[in-house]
Amino acid sequence: MLSRTAANLYWTGRYIERADFTARLLDATLRLSSLPADYGGDPQAWSAALAAAGVAQAFADAYGEVSDDAAVHFMSLDPANPSSMRNCLERARSNARAVRTGLTVEAWETLNDSWLQVERFGVGTPSPSRASELIETVRRAVLAFDGAAQRTMLRGDAFWFLRLGAAIERADNTARLLDVKYHVLLPRTEPVGGSLDYFQWATILRTVSALTAYRWVYKDAVKPWLVADLLIFNTEMPRSLAACYEEISGLLDSLAQDSGRRGRAHRLASATLLALGDTDIDTVFASGLHEFITGFLGDNNELGAAVAEQFLF
Repeated sequence: MLSRTAANLYWTGRYIERADFTARLLDATLRLSSLPADYGGDPQAWSAALAAAGVAQAFADAYGEVSDDAAVHFMSLDPANPSSMRNCLERARSNARAVRTGLTVEAWETLNDSWLQVERFGVGTPSPSRASELIETVRRAVLAFDGAAQRTMLRGDAFWFLRLGAAIERADNTARLLDVKYHVLLPRTEPVGGSLDYFQWATILRTVSALTAYRWVYKDAVKPWLVADLLIFNTEMPRSLAACYEEISGLLDSLAQDSGRRGRAHRLASATLLALGDTDIDTVFASGLHEFITGFLGDNNELGAAVAEQFLF
């Protein structure tokens, strides 16, 4: 496979996953911000959402003060935000169009149709009802594309690079979400375990579709250390850091078997997976969740750079 083709597929996977995460984050933040303060409403919800999406500085440069309408527009349809849902799907489509022979007809048509649906929303600030409709459109688009790829693509280089990009992006998103909750969402005047804290952690779980899974696994009230344990170490949870790195390592192994070569990306992925297996949530909280997440994000970014270098992106 040409390096350019591999890069297009890899970034298609990353942009699709980023669009899905932004849609989930927007949906959760709209719910959280609409609640009265006595029931978990949070005036910092949009600032936290922008931070979790990694676009807080870009938003400040473009808009200055945070407002609900500006944040919704910036994260959903703003052409100036590279990580808006609209831009993510547009870039995913552009990358996929460049390698249409690497995708099945079903996968390409699903992605193309999804982009056309989102394009109809334009680039203006959506009303609350239109924002909800847009979020649902993007979430269904991602599920449809994933389903088409899973059910129709040959298990070869094209599929593996597509999934590799998605897995690396998913690990980054989950880690950022955890870090923002721990350091930004809970005001200093609010007690840990209070009503606001509970609703915020529950919102985090809903953002990654893990609230039901949490109840099945722990059979307990929502507690910060258990949420962190689920989203970091539980390999049965598809969006956990450990599950993402199990998938990443497996995909890199498949690529290595096909090419007969291993490289720095394999070593980094194996080292991160081993480190996750050698620690537990008590150790993480003892040393600091923020410090752990910061280290993980650095390792994940290094892995992304190593993949690009190893496969000549």
